[in-house]
Amino acid sequence: MKEDSEVFLTDTHAHLASKRFSGQVDEVLSRSRAAGIGRIISISCDVEDAETNLALATTRDGVFATAGIHPCYIHEPGPSGWLEKLSDLSRHPRIVAIGETGLDHYHPPEDGSSVEVWHRRQVEVFEEMLRLAEERDLPVVVHSRESTGAVLDVLERFPGVRAVLHCFVGTWNEAERALAGGHFLSFTGVITYPKSGEIREVASRIPLDRIMVETDAPYLAPVPFRGKP
Repeated sequence: MKEDSEVFLTDTHAHLASKRFSGQVDEVLSRSRAAGIGRIISISCDVEDAETNLALATTRDGVFATAGIHPCYIHEPGPSGWLEKLSDLSRHPRIVAIGETGLDHYHPPEDGSSVEVWHRRQVEVFEEMLRLAEERDLPVVVHSRESTGAVLDVLERFPGVRAVLHCFVGTWNEAERALAGGHFLSFTGVITYPKSGEIREVASRIPLDRIMVETDAPYLAPVPFRGKP
């Protein structure tokens, strides 16, 4: 594929390293190109993901990768020295962002700790990822499930870091706060769901130069593909 001469869409957030895509990545890329998607940013949730995604990015046209620890994976980020490993991986030019990182106040603790301890640990790891983004001069891909306000509180302590709030489902006030911080808002197939009227209203008010779209594949398929293979 000639990346420099075709007009195409970019899927800013997909998980090509997902086990659901095992042995199917080339087929997924072929279908994506047929649908007009020429670039995919493959998002990492832990060190293993980052290594897999970087391997894909260096062997497939149109694929780029991120490196980070998802807030639900902080209890098992990979081998010891995970931060150093992510730091090393993030030096590669096909790593275009740090993440997925952020906060998750929806899922219960994965390690048996209290909610308070779990959330505090999420903040600590999020801040480590933001410091790495600052050091590498890379944007961050941020998870903010039921935690948008808390995420913005942390981001405000790192004014030099630009973020993409992935799968944004926050309020307009939260959107305004994110935009004021210089961040981008990204929307998934959730925007097509019948009960997502408020999300659609928020999306309609985002400046075009600050809005992104993503599949979050293999998750969050839009209507009418939701629940279908």
